Amino acid sequence: MDTSIPRKQPASPHLIANPFIKKKNLQWTLHAPDSCPQDPPPGEAADSGGVPSPPNPDPSSSAPEPRPTAAAVESGAAVVHDHLNHFSEHLAQFVTGNTADVCQPRLSIDEYAALYSANAASELGAHFVIHQHDHPVAGTHYDLRLQINETSSVSWAIMYGLPGDPNSVRLNRNATETRIHSLWNHLIETASRDTGSLMIWDTGTYSVLPRRSKYAPTLDPESGSSDDDETASSSSPPPTQQSLLHAAFQTRKIKLRLHGTKLPDPYVIYMRLTKTEDAVGRAKAERTKKPLRRRRRGAKLTETIEQETSASETDEQQDSDADIVPATRSQLPQQDAAAMSAMETELRELEDAEVRRTNAYKGATNSIGSVHQRKWYLSLERDLSGFQPVKTEGNRTIWQPKNGEAASETTMHDKSNSAPRLTYPFHVLGRDSERSVVTGRLGADVLRDEGVAGFVPRMGWRPVAN
Repeated sequence: MDTSIPRKQPASPHLIANPFIKKKNLQWTLHAPDSCPQDPPPGEAADSGGVPSPPNPDPSSSAPEPRPTAAAVESGAAVVHDHLNHFSEHLAQFVTGNTADVCQPRLSIDEYAALYSANAASELGAHFVIHQHDHPVAGTHYDLRLQINETSSVSWAIMYGLPGDPNSVRLNRNATETRIHSLWNHLIETASRDTGSLMIWDTGTYSVLPRRSKYAPTLDPESGSSDDDETASSSSPPPTQQSLLHAAFQTRKIKLRLHGTKLPDPYVIYMRLTKTEDAVGRAKAERTKKPLRRRRRGAKLTETIEQETSASETDEQQDSDADIVPATRSQLPQQDAAAMSAMETELRELEDAEVRRTNAYKGATNSIGSVHQRKWYLSLERDLSGFQPVKTEGNRTIWQPKNGEAASETTMHDKSNSAPRLTYPFHVLGRDSERSVVTGRLGADVLRDEGVAGFVPRMGWRPVAN
């Protein structure tokens, strides 16, 4: 080959010439657009002339810390010091804006916060909350929580909600005693795939009413003497609602008036625990208090504990913020990860054993001797709720309002909001109908707002409507 013949175009040292591209198209060039001065490329300063800047040693230091999710706080995966401020800000972003009465919250965030603040950390506090809990296993039920001291509340799970029909054929409700909760649990509306949705069905204060034995002599209404007068005439200070609840709890008979925002006024319930159910509940609680059998440490310890730890992690912990756990197991050496896994499991076992022993979650105090899963009976106290028995022509007894008092009181509107109270008879209709008194949301709205996907509710729940 003769190399002395000059070429029309010198060969490129890097590229192979494409014979299908015309020579005039080779004159086109492309230039990248200039980057925004206020948004330089990563690792390069805007005014450095293209000279890379040193990387930020701690990118998370300049960014604001993400807020822990409500589910992470409830499960204990995240710790906050001001629960009222945290949950007030959290719920404020989900308040429904619909002006219809059916969706309008009955309590504003400020009223809700003021109600809680007036009772929390006070020996005079008498706060109550009723949560609608749509659990995937236990199904839809309603948790009644009553403040028992400055920081804690006793809780019952009521399957069909509070009774609201004085002539219902199913006036009684089963109320199962659960763990003692921290008082800040009264503030929670949250959801997760494993625990379902939790929303505030009603909240307010309670009063413990005196209970007279059926064998006590009948009081003369003209005498003007009563148990309240005897208490007021004594030189000792009047008892607090917490002390009255403690005394009634010990006798296993509680007569309670709930001053809520949704419930009719007056609304009085009667809770009682039989001797048989008390004995059964205490025996069952003693069996569950026994410590778990400790696992033998050996070669399979790491694998077993790792599986249990990963399986026990709930969606709240997986969706929670990165600052809750300082380092993941993938960032640690294998031996350190195994040691941390064993330590976490042992701590969980100790905490669970302590919860079973005291029947109180972390941060709460069981000051009234609550026993887990004792079955109480709850019914509407019709006489004190404004009803009286009336004989019909068929010699059947029905309960009617006393001179129209109950009907007139329950139809009144609160001055603080435009939503009317419930009227007798009312029926608790469940997750598809009941709304939060603070945000106006349904249970499905809480699931959506908390970003929960894949929740499978338990089917078959039917409201008591007769």
